[in-house]
Amino acid sequence: MTQNLTIAQLNALPGEDWRVSLTGVVGVEEWVRAVDSARPYADRDTLLELAEGQVLALSPEQVRAALADHPRIGASTAPGSQAAREQSGVDPADAELAAALREGNLAYEDKFGLIYLVCASGRTGHEMLADCLARLDNDPDAEILVTRRELAAIARKRLERMVTQ
Repeated sequence: MTQNLTIAQLNALPGEDWRVSLTGVVGVEEWVRAVDSARPYADRDTLLELAEGQVLALSPEQVRAALADHPRIGASTAPGSQAAREQSGVDPADAELAAALREGNLAYEDKFGLIYLVCASGRTGHEMLADCLARLDNDPDAEILVTRRELAAIARKRLERMVTQ
């Protein structure tokens, strides 16, 4: 994934390189195409707002497709991977929390038919578990909106790490 670029460097990237990087942010072809087609970006904030807005416009089916590349919260991830960094608040040595997260994930998947997604950056495992359990009270239509907002927050965080001020 492309990282630590200025907006000028990003705008100068070959299109295919940028599209590959965008796919690592949100793996939905229509989203990648929409964000890529707006280049050159005036500045970092313009890119972030555009990308976030395009996630918020995804259909429920596109949101489901975007979840395909996200691991379950609390699942083991490759050390140093993007998912490992994002879920760093989950202590892998806390067996009780890991079991509770597995149960919460399964209950969520049973109810909604998709994986539980939350912007994990800066959250503890216990906070994510509480969020997962609280969201089980949502109806499916409300939950897809919450999931879309969480996906938008994840996309923003990922792009913020990629593009310098």
